[in-house]
Order: sequence, then C-alpha cells, then structure tokens
Amino acid sequence: MAAQMHNPPHPGEVLRMLCLEPLSLSVTDAAKALGVSRKTLCAVLNGRAGIGPEMAVRLSIAFDTSAESWLNQQVQYDLWLAEKRRRLRRVTRIAA
Repeated sequence: MAAQMHNPPHPGEVLRMLCLEPLSLSVTDAAKALGVSRKTLCAVLNGRAGIGPEMAVRLSIAFDTSAESWLNQQVQYDLWLAEKRRRLRRVTRIAA
C-alpha cells in the first residue's frame, strides 16, 4: 500500500499565494503576461482547471520557475484526489 498523502494544495492556490500576491499582480495583468484569457487563469486559480504542459511552460517563463515543478504539483494534487476515491473503484486485484 502506498504511503498516505496529505492534502496538497491545488497548484492554482500556490500560483496565487507565491506568485501573484507577492507581486501584487491582478488576475487581468497576470493573464495578459501569460498570454491567456482572464477566464482561463481564473479557472486555474480557483481550482476548476488544472495546469497542463502548455500552462506549465508559460508559468515557468513568466515566474522563472521550472515547468516540471508546476506539472509535479498538478500530478500530486490529481493523485491525491484519485486516492481519496480509491474505495469507490470496482477493480479486481490481478497480481498477488
């Protein structure tokens, strides 16, 4: 059995707290700098959309971070959500 994961923050929350707020960036200004719509960025910031490879690259350029770090955050969050629903899955063990 895998080690229990703690509730990781959605990467949009990290983006807001560690990138936008310290720089006093509005969502509109950040979206413009990233080359995405305000609606797209709001969806990420509010946890309604994930960070994919394209957004990860945009964030890495804008905030001098690595695209991998953004994707890793998203994978950790997605895996945590999937593990929370583990018991609901109807899967039969094949290997011992």
